[in-house]
Amino acid sequence: MRVSAKSDYALRALIEMAARADAKPVSAEELGKSQDIPHGFLQAILADLRKAGVVVSQRGQSGGWRLARDPGEVSVADVIRAVDGPLVSVYGLRPEAVSYNASAEVLQHVWIAARHSLRDVFEQVSIAQLASQELPEAVTSRTADEDAWQPH
Repeated sequence: MRVSAKSDYALRALIEMAARADAKPVSAEELGKSQDIPHGFLQAILADLRKAGVVVSQRGQSGGWRLARDPGEVSVADVIRAVDGPLVSVYGLRPEAVSYNASAEVLQHVWIAARHSLRDVFEQVSIAQLASQELPEAVTSRTADEDAWQPH
């Protein structure tokens, strides 16, 4: 699994929005500066998030970007899907749409299982939890295993 810069930047921008006590709109410039995200790239990401109904933009003197939904209702999976598409794809297809010959069809089960595992984590973690730095036990228990930190 490879987390794209687009997904990482999107999550960082949303954490920044959710962590703001005043919940007022924040400019893309301010988001970019606070999270070291290139402005042009961030604008495209925010447009994708707007299309997905995750953020809204507000014009005017006190304009900017803000969450369109409660941050507790927006999962990491929602964000990744909004900016990068399906959590797992094989040749651009969803795993259930891929077909193999008889000797390799077992691969489809591996791709489906991998997607299920990603969902177990990504759908349980909300933007609110990321902003408060309070992850669910199902996630923290996975990182407690020392092997999880090994780069193999």
